[in-house]
Amino acid sequence: MPKYDVLILGASYGSLVGTKLLLAGHSVTLVCTESTAQLINQEGTVVRFPIRGREELVEVASQGLEGSLAASVPAGVDPADFDLVVLGMQESQYGSPGVRELMARIAASRTPCLAIMNMPPLPYLERIPGLSIEPLKRCFVDPEVWDGFEPGLVTMASPDPQAYRQPGEAKNILQVGLPTNFKAARFEAEEHTEMLRNLEADIVDARFDPGDGALEIPVKLRVHESLFVPLAKWPMLLAGNYRCIKRDEMIPIRDAVHGDLDATREAYAWAWELCTRLGAADADLVPFEKYAKAAEGLGKPSSAARALFGGAEHIERVDCLIREIGRQLGLESKTMDEVVTLVDDRLAKNRSQGPTS
Repeated sequence: MPKYDVLILGASYGSLVGTKLLLAGHSVTLVCTESTAQLINQEGTVVRFPIRGREELVEVASQGLEGSLAASVPAGVDPADFDLVVLGMQESQYGSPGVRELMARIAASRTPCLAIMNMPPLPYLERIPGLSIEPLKRCFVDPEVWDGFEPGLVTMASPDPQAYRQPGEAKNILQVGLPTNFKAARFEAEEHTEMLRNLEADIVDARFDPGDGALEIPVKLRVHESLFVPLAKWPMLLAGNYRCIKRDEMIPIRDAVHGDLDATREAYAWAWELCTRLGAADADLVPFEKYAKAAEGLGKPSSAARALFGGAEHIERVDCLIREIGRQLGLESKTMDEVVTLVDDRLAKNRSQGPTS
């Protein structure tokens, strides 16, 4: 199979994607800040994976893997040099200085893009038949960032695997908490979809030897024909992640889900209906019982909740997006309205107080 050059925006979550590609022999360039780029170019990256049957995490260092890794600031890359761009940052970051200009170059290069985000890019939403895009722009921090992107060249994978940086550790080290798979939708063109399928197969075949024999490392790429498979995260986000956000505190996802299971089931069912009204099949989505079981192990508040209570002035507004789409479909939800109001109020408070030190 061919080997690909992949540009990844975002060196935190992006390093998880990058490590899987490096294990499979592909070339990766991570776009990040200058200090992080210097660190990665000097020392590489390290991603720690939980492996079933092993007590200790397995550390996979980029140095010594089959593929090649580089890191760069946004101004230092030409998207036309790459076969694929992976958008691995949160939506609010794409309008930041340097990244905004890089996004314009990516759009102009017509390089296919795989977004691994909770918030679907506007060009991806344009691929969904019957959806009115203009009312959805208010949910984006900087919707103009997506101007110029051709919808058929943008696809999406749900960021289902959970990974995080441990407090106090270097920015080139990432730890995987929940080693699930990236579920990607196909591109419009078969040639670009074939590239995803080749990457999928290479990642499945890759093995890593930590010193006591070759291992299969979890977190795969799974490519689906349906546009709606990546949206399977929406019922989870509404039922769990955004319901971690209370007026004066945040609670773990586990408590948000299991504190009132009937209310959680109702929220999940509402978002499920929204997805199926858009065109998703039941098979594209995750049954509530499976999600509720997985949530038993989620003992931390969601990243959105942690960001809000950490003073963030912007977060990914999937809550706003789902409500706006629901309104287009004639679907209303009291839970959805409450979530949006709580997030709006907390963001307003954070903005009034200004950036935290």
